[in-house]
Amino acid sequence: MTLTRLHLAQFRSWARLEIETDQRPVAIHGPNGAGKTNILEAVSMLSPGRGMRGATPGDQARKGPDVGWQIRARIEDREILTRALPGQSREVTIDDKPATQVALGSLMRVIWLTPAMDRLWADAPEQRRRFLDRVTLSFAPSHAENALAYDKAMRERNRLLRDEVRDVGWYRALESQMAEMGAAITRNRLDAIARIMAAQDGAETAFPAATLNLLPGEGAADDPEPESIAHRLAEGRSRDMAAGRTLTGPHRADLGAHWGPQDMPAALSSTGEQKALLLSLILANARALHAEAPVLLLDEVAAHLDSGRRAALYEEITALSAQCFLTGTGPELFETLRGRAQFLSVAREGDASTLV
Repeated sequence: MTLTRLHLAQFRSWARLEIETDQRPVAIHGPNGAGKTNILEAVSMLSPGRGMRGATPGDQARKGPDVGWQIRARIEDREILTRALPGQSREVTIDDKPATQVALGSLMRVIWLTPAMDRLWADAPEQRRRFLDRVTLSFAPSHAENALAYDKAMRERNRLLRDEVRDVGWYRALESQMAEMGAAITRNRLDAIARIMAAQDGAETAFPAATLNLLPGEGAADDPEPESIAHRLAEGRSRDMAAGRTLTGPHRADLGAHWGPQDMPAALSSTGEQKALLLSLILANARALHAEAPVLLLDEVAAHLDSGRRAALYEEITALSAQCFLTGTGPELFETLRGRAQFLSVAREGDASTLV
């Protein structure tokens, strides 16, 4: 699905923005603070969740939480509106009919890479788990509903644990829900990892392929069997009650990555190698989703690559059946895309962004 029109009102630094796009890459350039990343964030809000910055709706309004914002988009022949009115949560309509955020995931698959993700392999497991779930969501939009249901049941179980409730019936009901949803979450994650690795095999690329695995850590977080999860939750109640939280399950999972003939762990690789590995996974994600024609959002990606790797990246992007939005401080970073991409120049005038 191709995003052909984007309209912003009072979103971040944009009082108003309207652009039309096609299947070519979109290279957005301008000085730091001009509002380039805000365009990418707006596109990311056309998918389930809080977007590429994980922000609350109140933080995304240009004049503060008392104003609100809206994003309108055309995806093929579908009209999308997502907005946040003052003091309210985000709303979604598709073709003027109320819809859920999960429905957005079925309409358009969005993949992003931001500078904050450069430390993915050095950060806490939570960040890698979040990255893996975004990848998984691109393959299985229902993954979001499973995760929400699991988290809701786990919050209720944690409340019982903190209150030292000992009624077995309450625990069994919640643990049954957690086991069913947790098994589905793990199966989806394992399938996503398999699809990413398959998309790397045989691909001619300047970026190294990685061997990925779902690290169980404490509590066998890679367990895809609901009966096994339920049994482990029941066995761990006393320990969990002492901790005041659930210590086993897919919410404890981690993503492992190794690469090269020495099977080098990503966490021990150089900063440049870690960046290249991350790009390899993002490109493989898009390659595996070629039938769905995903949208790639690559924020300031060119600044971290030498000219050879930049050229290689652009060749891979143009070869993919994926729409791509890139940002950079100057047009020279996208020189090898001349004639093959749409260029947008962005500047800041006062407290608002504008197209030059």
